[in-house]
Amino acid sequence: MPDQDPLTAPSIDSDIVSRPTAVKPERLLSLDVLRGLTIAFMILVNNQPSHDAFFELRHAAWNGFTATDLVFPTFLFLVGISTVLSTAARLARGATRSELFLHTLRRAVLLIVLGFVVNNFPLFHMAHARYYGVLPRIGLCYFVVATLYLISPGWKDKLAIAIACLLGYWILMRFVPIPGIGVPTHAIPINDPDANLGAWLDRCIFSASHLYEHTRDPEGLLSTIPSIATALIGLLTGLWLRTKNSTARKTAALAITAVIFLALALAWNPYFPINKKLWTSSYVLCAAGCSMLLLAASIYVIDVLRLGRRSATGPTTQPPLYRPLLVFGTNAITAYMFAELLSDSLSAIHPQPGVNLEHTIYNHINHVITQPAWAALVYGLIIVLITWLAMLPLYRKRIFLRI
Repeated sequence: MPDQDPLTAPSIDSDIVSRPTAVKPERLLSLDVLRGLTIAFMILVNNQPSHDAFFELRHAAWNGFTATDLVFPTFLFLVGISTVLSTAARLARGATRSELFLHTLRRAVLLIVLGFVVNNFPLFHMAHARYYGVLPRIGLCYFVVATLYLISPGWKDKLAIAIACLLGYWILMRFVPIPGIGVPTHAIPINDPDANLGAWLDRCIFSASHLYEHTRDPEGLLSTIPSIATALIGLLTGLWLRTKNSTARKTAALAITAVIFLALALAWNPYFPINKKLWTSSYVLCAAGCSMLLLAASIYVIDVLRLGRRSATGPTTQPPLYRPLLVFGTNAITAYMFAELLSDSLSAIHPQPGVNLEHTIYNHINHVITQPAWAALVYGLIIVLITWLAMLPLYRKRIFLRI
């Protein structure tokens, strides 16, 4: 089995898709394709320069969710899956658990450091530096789930910890009095934007200038607890995908579990509303349900029906139909960083006072495409295309940068 990266790991190997008696689990090209689709969509929604962008390409203002709100948890979900595949492969090749733990620690620290670079590039004003962010959250969640898997490869303790994260976070946000404010649902609503325990804790740790929204941060410290549950659900999914059940059975089980998760999310929503910025427990279940449905559909289309794939009895090929997404999927973190640094650079360059290069380009597009939402979409697609072209030489030369 080839060396695998937990964040961009190729799927596990096998040549046969639907044989429950296969010697080893199937190679699921759908995982690589879905990772690439997630990164492409993440880059698109992160580069919408107009407030009039299409609704589904913007985050929900507060409670509720859009397609955009499902991107980050889907990536964390895939990180959990890939962690199982990567760690199991290295253990099978003879790596020790202590070696893998040090490797995990180094990678998590590197992700946190790279997150600081992405957040504060290119000026690095330390008085306004942001320490929370997407990459630090990925690093922390990856470290926790990979360490738990190294300690024990079983599923029962992971399920118990995931449930504890969701219930524990709800208890903290629902019952713990907020100093100077009161108890949620009594003095204030449970998901009050600024008067919630997570926002209060972030303000205790950092001043307003260090927080993304000044009074709170969408990747704040306390909401890391339920985000770990998101990654653990991915890890549990990875454990299921490694079993010797047929791919069709795995797909059916994923779809059924997804429906259960969505039902639980809807049932919990009135009491702890779905909210991405707070990463509420109901949001975790909702996002996990959507991610599982998307994964189940991808596996069914790509690995069961084999649509768009060459018919072959030999090793699984990477057909041209899916190759554009594989360009992103095999260098996911690198693609994300490139797009973020490109966006930051365009925002930092001011051709004229008060107008940066990002909005200059967007305004030129808007002169041609007069509807702001469509102009914003075209701008985002241009950034996706530039990033894809930058990643293409790496893919062609089989260079997969390990973060």
